[in-house]
Amino acid sequence: MLKEERFDHILKVIKATNKASFEELALSLNVSEDTVRRDIEVLAKSGLLVKVRGGAISPSASPLSFQDRADMFPDAKKVIALKAQQQLLGAKTVFIDGGTTMLAFVSSIPIDASFRLITNNIALLSLLSAHHGIEVIVLGGNYNRSTQTNVGVQTCLEAQKYQADVYFMGACSIDSRIGITASIQDEGEVKKILMASARKTIVLSNKEKLETVDFFKVCELSAIDTLITDLPSNDPALDNYRKFDIEIL
Repeated sequence: MLKEERFDHILKVIKATNKASFEELALSLNVSEDTVRRDIEVLAKSGLLVKVRGGAISPSASPLSFQDRADMFPDAKKVIALKAQQQLLGAKTVFIDGGTTMLAFVSSIPIDASFRLITNNIALLSLLSAHHGIEVIVLGGNYNRSTQTNVGVQTCLEAQKYQADVYFMGACSIDSRIGITASIQDEGEVKKILMASARKTIVLSNKEKLETVDFFKVCELSAIDTLITDLPSNDPALDNYRKFDIEIL
């Protein structure tokens, strides 16, 4: 297929649905995701669409809602969730923060699980209603509707009261040179506090977030213990992360 034909297809999909992921476009075009990324870069520079993390949206579309983000990359999130679930073994107190991947993770937790969960992620609460063995402590603060999390000074002060065996961090962006960064400073500040109060930090990230950078620095990669992605642990795309002496799952 010629480049111009790919451009036409991408623009038709965006016009019809207002959004599309790299994965969806690559499948429909029968090309690699890297090819789709390059095409979208060209179209974005021309103002014909807006590039967002994981795909593109129409220039007239509103920013992706929380539900839109939750619906993206379902297969990747399931893989990450199953890997993360194994890391709960033996944990008595657990931190979980924001991010749509956490919805898949919490949904995968066995119904008979028993531990204490401390979170600022309001979106998780309805998923936990049937887990009678999980004690849920919700951190207060200012409610951010776009992320469905509580953030701010109050959240940080409350988080400092607790110690956890393990902290599951939802990643905004991960770069092998810069480290872990966040797009919202208040979210990043909460992550810093939770890291400092946990014995072990496990970062959950789909492959689309690798080698991307946001404006607020959370930590160096050497500060975390484990990185869980939807890729096989021996995938070459993860080679840049092995030098930090962290576990890669």
